Amino acid sequence: MAGRAVGLVLLAGAAALASGSQGDREPVYRECVLQCEERNCSGGALKHFRSRQPIYMSLAGWTCQDDCKYECMWVTVGLYLREGHKVPQFHGKWPFSRFLFFQEPASAVASFLNGLASLVMLCRYRTSVPASSPMYHTCVAFAWFSER
Repeated sequence: MAGRAVGLVLLAGAAALASGSQGDREPVYRECVLQCEERNCSGGALKHFRSRQPIYMSLAGWTCQDDCKYECMWVTVGLYLREGHKVPQFHGKWPFSRFLFFQEPASAVASFLNGLASLVMLCRYRTSVPASSPMYHTCVAFAWFSER
């Protein structure tokens, strides 16, 4: 019985977390995204968007919908600042200006360096530990899984 109660409390907490960030829930943001997607993300407007989108953005997977969310995020941030409020989070993240296709360049660089360090350590591990060691294959598999 106590296990079910704990499960229900955890489920209720997860549902509260799933409601999104303050910026996501903002009616101005939601309406802006809907209007932007209707105007820019279908038919001829979508073809126009794709034709003017830089190649690196499309290769990185940025879509018209992503661009609408990004642009509307800044519209909403501007409204918040004009009204004297703090900048809200959107989709669980603070707003950052986009640099090339990175919205959070420092985070991307840190992730790249972390991956590089993991790869270097995997190479060192494979050259210094014999393949016949009991946990060798487990450690290598874990390292490859971590890289992905």
